[in-house]
Amino acid sequence: MEPGDPSDRAAGRAESQLRKGVLEYCVLALMRDGARYGVELLRELEATGVLATSQGTVYPLLSRLRRDELVVTTWQESASGPPRRYYELTEAGRGALAEFTETWPAFRDAVDRLLAPTPRRAPQPSGENER
Repeated sequence: MEPGDPSDRAAGRAESQLRKGVLEYCVLALMRDGARYGVELLRELEATGVLATSQGTVYPLLSRLRRDELVVTTWQESASGPPRRYYELTEAGRGALAEFTETWPAFRDAVDRLLAPTPRRAPQPSGENER
């Protein structure tokens, strides 16, 4: 496959769209056990490989989560530099994460079923009773 090949662009587009669809909930999940600051979230996402993203994506997402009252922020002093803004789940954020966590397995399984190749069946003769 040559760089810039249409199938290569389509694969990158699919990954990008999937990342956009789940990134909010993955960020919420990273805050499940306690407050996190932005660079820490970026590093955790990068460690997954496929969820790696940029500051230009994460910080606007965090601002939206704050506006939507899914997270609250606090400033904390840092031993290695300026104070850091930490993001922590609110009850609404925990509820949104719980809803996604409950919905995700069925969604994932449905997509997996659709993507799995299935053997083709021979056409059945049409019956006289069918319309």
